[in-house]
Amino acid sequence: MKFDPTIQAVQQHQVPQWFHNAKLGIFIHWGLYSVPGWAPTTGPLHDVIAEHGWSAWFQRNPYAEWYMNSLRVPGSVTAEYHNEHFDDKAYADFAHDFNAALATWNPAEWADLFAKAGAKYVVLTTKHHDGFLLWPSEQPNPFIPNYHATRDLVGDLTDAVRTKGLTMGLYYSGGLDWTFNEHVIADISDLFVAVPQSPEYVKYADAHWRELTNRYRPACMWNDIGYPVGSNLGALFADYYNTVPEGVINDRFTQAGPDQIAQISQGMLPKPAHSDYRTPEYAVFDTIQPDKWESCRGLGFSFGYNRNESVKDMLSPVELIRSFVDIVSKNGNLLINVGPRGDGSIPAEQAERLLALGAWLDVNGEAIYGSTPWTHAEGTSDTGISIRFTQRDHTLYATLLGVPAGRTVIPDMPIRDQSIITLLGHDGALAWERVGDGIAVQLPNNLGDAAAYTLRITPVTQ
Repeated sequence: MKFDPTIQAVQQHQVPQWFHNAKLGIFIHWGLYSVPGWAPTTGPLHDVIAEHGWSAWFQRNPYAEWYMNSLRVPGSVTAEYHNEHFDDKAYADFAHDFNAALATWNPAEWADLFAKAGAKYVVLTTKHHDGFLLWPSEQPNPFIPNYHATRDLVGDLTDAVRTKGLTMGLYYSGGLDWTFNEHVIADISDLFVAVPQSPEYVKYADAHWRELTNRYRPACMWNDIGYPVGSNLGALFADYYNTVPEGVINDRFTQAGPDQIAQISQGMLPKPAHSDYRTPEYAVFDTIQPDKWESCRGLGFSFGYNRNESVKDMLSPVELIRSFVDIVSKNGNLLINVGPRGDGSIPAEQAERLLALGAWLDVNGEAIYGSTPWTHAEGTSDTGISIRFTQRDHTLYATLLGVPAGRTVIPDMPIRDQSIITLLGHDGALAWERVGDGIAVQLPNNLGDAAAYTLRITPVTQ
């Protein structure tokens, strides 16, 4: 299908099946901010905002990838840290340190880790809000000479990821570029004021997206914060879909003029003109969503590498696995982030969590990949264990987010009398019987200490 260059035309695009089926992606935040790699460990995004407000969030922003902005917030702890450790070093000077370490970076090691984690796609930040480019663009930054990686990091990782059979997507910060607009973001009202709106930036950002599309054919067009109002998004999206028919576009291309900025200052974010899926950040939905969505978050409080974080600030492997299952049961994907150090090494505690997720998926993946939501997402066993449901090919999967033992009753289970129930990773059928509107299943004792256990029920009524 060829798309005309209008919003009305691209709105006919359908979310491709690969994105529905994939369930798990890896987000990568890597750039100049990874060199200092520091931010305060303030806490989870929505908890901090709910308790203290947006200005408190930006004053102690735990997103290490916001280092450049945090430096400029008056009285910020990031500015104190920078002055103590780097004196008067300019942020752009971190480019020398970043580029000096690139010769030893091995993208195949990343791709191997992501494959072992069970991920099906990868999304790399090609340019974050600081404006530094991870590829050799034909549109270099007009304000800072050589403000780009000296190695084609985008191309090298794309090749490595695809060699492993994974799908490659790309992130680009179209909404913020602090080299074009230096407005300091100290509160939510500043956010869209800081979006560059000049004709020069419109041309620059559009050219970058088209260059990334034509050169790397990314399966995801993952924009952030917003986009300048002067861009013709219908034409930009049509060019993308016509080049990558199976591609997807996220929901962060909001074009906010003065009227919308006033709404944003009151916490009302306008919707973009078009998107294939929604991207709640450090948040999930409580119910099954009719439209595709993707939850994105870091393993800790930050996306970029933060040397100040310890394992107590991160999701445990158990929490990661259970959150992932919950998201999938409600028609979502999880885009879980890794934040490599400036030299490209992935911290061991991050790799440990990805590998734990991959090991669980090795046993339980058939309940996840290619699945769809069931009639309801959640349940609770008679012993208080939370349950999440998925289905695929006339088979129902009930994943227990805990360690069950012995006779376990699951309510509200209208399954056929001839259904066979098995436990993924274990041999043999399990004994079961009807109990009211539910079932009682005889589970093995001493199952171990996995994060979750999945019952396979087949056939099941539709």
